[in-house]
Amino acid sequence: MRLSVTARIALLAIALALVSNLVLVAFIWRQVHDDAIDSLRRDTAEQADALVSVWRAGGMRALDQTIEEARAPGDLSLIIAVIDARGRRVVGLGPPVANIGPSSSVEFHIGRIGTSPPWSLRDAGYSVRRIGPLRLVSGRMLDDWEQVQRGIERALVLAMLLSLGLGIVGGLVVTRYVGRRLNRVADVIEGVAGGDLSRRVVSASGGDDAFDRLATRLNTMLDKVERLMIELRVVTDSLAHDLRSPLARLRTKTENAVLLADPTQREAALGGLLVETDLVMRMLTMLIEISRSESVSRDRFASIDPAALIEEIAELYAPVAEDAGLRFMTVMESHPPRLILHRELVTQAIANLVDNALRHGAGGGEVTLRLAGQGGEIRFQVEDRGPGIAAEDREQALRRFGRLDNARSTPGAGLGLSLIEAVARLHGGRLELGDNAPGLIAAIVVPA
Repeated sequence: MRLSVTARIALLAIALALVSNLVLVAFIWRQVHDDAIDSLRRDTAEQADALVSVWRAGGMRALDQTIEEARAPGDLSLIIAVIDARGRRVVGLGPPVANIGPSSSVEFHIGRIGTSPPWSLRDAGYSVRRIGPLRLVSGRMLDDWEQVQRGIERALVLAMLLSLGLGIVGGLVVTRYVGRRLNRVADVIEGVAGGDLSRRVVSASGGDDAFDRLATRLNTMLDKVERLMIELRVVTDSLAHDLRSPLARLRTKTENAVLLADPTQREAALGGLLVETDLVMRMLTMLIEISRSESVSRDRFASIDPAALIEEIAELYAPVAEDAGLRFMTVMESHPPRLILHRELVTQAIANLVDNALRHGAGGGEVTLRLAGQGGEIRFQVEDRGPGIAAEDREQALRRFGRLDNARSTPGAGLGLSLIEAVARLHGGRLELGDNAPGLIAAIVVPA
């Protein structure tokens, strides 16, 4: 059976808590054990050295007296004994027969020191020193030390169990938190899959964890999807509405051309059919160009000099404006650095703005192509002195198939500004429409 993600997260948190606690407990136990052994070794060595010094100063009588004075009532763990070559106790405290082997000197050793109970049942830490023909054994049984060690071990086991319990609680809390955050995302995705494109993931205010970044990116994607779906509905409705008239005229003119007997009249009717067909083709071609501009790959971008691009467009349109009786001006307010752009699309977008200015602003007598840089942005700007677009109509002018009342008498599909805006968005910019008092200012604004 495959565990859920939240269950695996909980088990991972518990396992991490258990492993970390085991490592910590083992480290503490080892440190305590080593410190206790080192302390016992030092105490035993100091005691042995002191007793040897007493023997050297006063002989066996002084040593025997010192051993008697060292005996404390109820202290059964102390070992201070003088033994002969066979290990038998001569004087002192300790086993009747010591089990320490033939060695004349032992710095420190832990083991069973006697051959009879209780010395043969428990470990002792002891050292052996040579004093004349005899040997001095000093040390302690490990009873007290083992009791302290067992107490520490029990405390560490309890601490480990407590930490494990806290790890389980922490794992459940983490699982609940992660599950709740993931469920929010899953609920939004299910809602969107059910058709509710308005659903968004609610994230903590000012949060910047992985879930907040996921929510932000998902919401950004859903905003784009919702905008595209709205545009798709608008395009579908507008396309059906705008194609109805030319297709109806196309059908009517086709029927009339079929019924005409005069070749001259038939030829004129067929010419009208071509005009209507070209209008429909332009609409469909423009839609295809918009779709391509919104999905073009970034690997087709290149480093472009904006000033050189403006000069090329100006050279192309200056004779056209002159033939139309307009004054065409090029203004370079700054010389910005090279930009990473899609040359063909940007050129087409600026050319469309100039075409619009020549078509709709011809009555103003002049058209200006301007390159400006301000606030970390570059503006490719076209200005005319025509009737302009009222502020309340500019949003409609940017919609696909959006045509203003004063433009419905001219040929076109209402897709030019939509294409330009799509090119601007592709470069991380925007299309701005402003008032030239009189006339219109249309600017493609991209980051510098």
